[in-house]
Amino acid sequence: MTHVAQIKVPATYMRGGTSKGVFFKLDDLPERCRVPGAARDKLLMRVIGSPDPYAAHIDGMGGATSSTSKCVMLSKSTQPDHDVDYLYGQVSIDKAFVDWSGNCGNLSTAAGAFAIHAGLMDPARVPRDGICTVRIWQANIRKTIIAHVPVADGQVQETGDFELDGVTFPAAEIVLEFLDPSDDGDEGGSMFPTGALVDDLEVPGIGTLKATMITAGIPTVFVNADEIGFTGTELREAINTKPELLARCEAIRVAGALRMGLIKTPEEAAQRQHTPKIAFVSPPKDYVASSGKAIQAGDIDLNVRALSMGKLHHAMMGTCAVAIATAAAIPGTLVNLAAGGGAREAVRFGHPSGTLRVGAAAEQVDGQWVVKKAIMSRSARVLMEGWVRVPGDAF
Repeated sequence: MTHVAQIKVPATYMRGGTSKGVFFKLDDLPERCRVPGAARDKLLMRVIGSPDPYAAHIDGMGGATSSTSKCVMLSKSTQPDHDVDYLYGQVSIDKAFVDWSGNCGNLSTAAGAFAIHAGLMDPARVPRDGICTVRIWQANIRKTIIAHVPVADGQVQETGDFELDGVTFPAAEIVLEFLDPSDDGDEGGSMFPTGALVDDLEVPGIGTLKATMITAGIPTVFVNADEIGFTGTELREAINTKPELLARCEAIRVAGALRMGLIKTPEEAAQRQHTPKIAFVSPPKDYVASSGKAIQAGDIDLNVRALSMGKLHHAMMGTCAVAIATAAAIPGTLVNLAAGGGAREAVRFGHPSGTLRVGAAAEQVDGQWVVKKAIMSRSARVLMEGWVRVPGDAF
């Protein structure tokens, strides 16, 4: 048997929002992994422990969920008026591929903190105490994200009293601004690829559903919970343990992807699991979150549940939260109607782990809806730093 030594790659394991992932400085990767291609994908899959037929990630850094099977690379920015370039890879758990088609909004929080931790920021832009404004170029979707990161004694302040449902312990608050979050698109710049706020979506085997399909934050297909047999208050176990329900949601996602022009054939959806997202909405209802916390209908504007990589998310993806904020701000979308309709610049929605408040301001320009900014608060923390080891023949 041939002996192959392991190699060590400098890495940092971070939580950002309700996700966590392995962070790298781009220049610390093996040279052939600093550019897109098979070598980089194989390295990241081996770091995470994918593909894993046991869906456990025992032999890697992943956590066997879509929230924990993530890798991030940062470098000093090549873009004017930006501090860092941020590239995100969603690693499939049981299949041999890395999806580069979208962003992770939760880890965008950690990207801002990591930029300071890793010395990628111009020292002149980092205050000794106060708020450091990190200008992030999100390279997957070519958008700007502004992270307002608290700093104490020249270092990222990670502890604090900001509580985020879906995260066990409080931490310091980081405010994120997603600038011009909608996709520029090919149809006159509309964030609605079909040109409509609500469509009749034909789903094979299910029928015709009302759907809002939007490209803000991340391409997302919103449907009404009651139209697909849900209440909108479900927790993970109610859906993730039932293959027939997951298959129903995937059929809606594939139909939406085709209608949005993201794929040309249904078969392509298997290699594009990260986007679009499928989410279902309902008017506010009482429910008990996964932590046991009682959520009162009077404390929220609507309920939203979303699936990521084929499973119901334990809380809410940050990018999907941007889509929720944007759609809620536009009168007539399913998200807006579930929240009661009318003009609004912020909503608080219920998700399986609790609630989240998000904001966006929408306006019509030349007949097209435009959102210049979406805002939310998250937190981030370094969990471990040092080196990740992978077999030398892994990539």
